[in-house]
Amino acid sequence: MKKMQIGIGACAAFGVCCGAAVFFLLMGARPAATSSAPPVELTVATGASVRAVAEQLERAGVIRSAAVFYLAARFPPIRLLVTGRTSGIALKSGTYTVHAAMNYNELFALLSSGRADTVRVVIPEGYTVSMTAQRLEEQGICSARAFIQAAHDAALLTHYGIAAGSFEGYLFPDTYFFVRSMSAETVVRTMVDTFFRRIADIPELIGMTPDELNDIVILASIVEREYRAPDEAPLIASVFQNRIRGNIGLYSCATIVYIITEIEGKPHPDLIRHEDLLIDNPYNTYRWAGLPPGAISNPGIIALRAAASPPKTAYYYFRLVDPDAGRHVFTETFDDHRNEGNRLYTKRVR
Repeated sequence: MKKMQIGIGACAAFGVCCGAAVFFLLMGARPAATSSAPPVELTVATGASVRAVAEQLERAGVIRSAAVFYLAARFPPIRLLVTGRTSGIALKSGTYTVHAAMNYNELFALLSSGRADTVRVVIPEGYTVSMTAQRLEEQGICSARAFIQAAHDAALLTHYGIAAGSFEGYLFPDTYFFVRSMSAETVVRTMVDTFFRRIADIPELIGMTPDELNDIVILASIVEREYRAPDEAPLIASVFQNRIRGNIGLYSCATIVYIITEIEGKPHPDLIRHEDLLIDNPYNTYRWAGLPPGAISNPGIIALRAAASPPKTAYYYFRLVDPDAGRHVFTETFDDHRNEGNRLYTKRVR
């Protein structure tokens, strides 16, 4: 008789505990607030665990209980109890807009959808790896340091068959829609994939070896930093091509600026001084003939087309004559180049 009473008591106690647990789960799964609650921006990092995301949601006031969210996400019987469905959650990284009026089904669906809030990031033509890294960090996409490391990843360069020490020149300048807290490698891959997709429209680049393509990219990166008027880009490329064929230094001020800002880490100079032209660095095209060792910027499609197929000209020199419009005059001989400089100087003095 006593054993039966103990058994009934244990069952009653167990039932009370189960009821309490069910009550806890159902209460914890209720929306934390009404639809009038303000939205919350939630960033799910790459590789984040369900438990970590649940704690983020609780801290932000989006859910009542991180424990209930975690249990419902991990265990189908509990999920069925609190949501009425068996479909769970497969977290995808990104930044999402959530609010406290959302139920668990809505949260599970959103965080599994990959429909994260995107950030519009504009990478202008002529940006370098470090400039791109800084912009990405400012907009919360990835850290500048991680991006620079990914842009120098030897295994990734081998994967793309790029004959260079970094992705400088291959990060296509464009408008991108990224999500916050992306992996730096994913960002680099996206930009390089865009590069190869866009140059597929340039017939002259089809079938080139990695070394041949790299030479075009280096030339285009210099043209990118020298031209302002699009119709002049091919002419500038022709000047450099003529100088390369003649084993003459390119004499590009853009390469000097690259040394000062990207290699020496100094501020952008307002003026190139004579002593800057004497810097002992292989990127100094005033001291060394031919192309520098690598690209000095990431060129856009205009510079790439110009470098891939420059027109045949007799020009060896160009000089800026209209700073406001970015127009140059092109000459064949040094005497003409010097005379043009004297004419401009006389014009300014008057």
